[in-house]
Amino acid sequence: MDLALYQPDIAANTGTLLRLGACLGVAVHVIHPAGFAITQRNLARSGMDYLDQAQLVEHASFAAFQTWRRAARRRLVLLTTKSSQSAFAVDYGADDILMLGRESAGVPDAVAAEADLRVRIPMRETMRSLNVAIAGSMVLAEAMRQTGRFTDLS
Repeated sequence: MDLALYQPDIAANTGTLLRLGACLGVAVHVIHPAGFAITQRNLARSGMDYLDQAQLVEHASFAAFQTWRRAARRRLVLLTTKSSQSAFAVDYGADDILMLGRESAGVPDAVAAEADLRVRIPMRETMRSLNVAIAGSMVLAEAMRQTGRFTDLS
């Protein structure tokens, strides 16, 4: 199970997700270009002293990420407000990659079309979206629960 961040805009969210990845043993892929430099300094406030233990994988572009993903034969699950499929009503696999879009714009339609599965977090109709780090945490927790990943953390 991995997380992928499509062209993240906000360093604090990326740092938070890297910290989450470090604590749960989940790799975090950053698909460039990002809206900020991926540096220790930019990520330190939210990533704290966990960054050294995070598995950060950077991809120069979505095309480069797709080349890697296809070679690895990994399913891409996109978290998006544009899906009608609940993130809590699907089956996850241990090798899934959960992709989060840009905080400001999500992902382009062409990128969404490349996802093997698109899911959303059900919420009140009057609300637009959750913070990307919170959304990623919620769905990652469900996927890890389903695949037994919480039982083998050490």
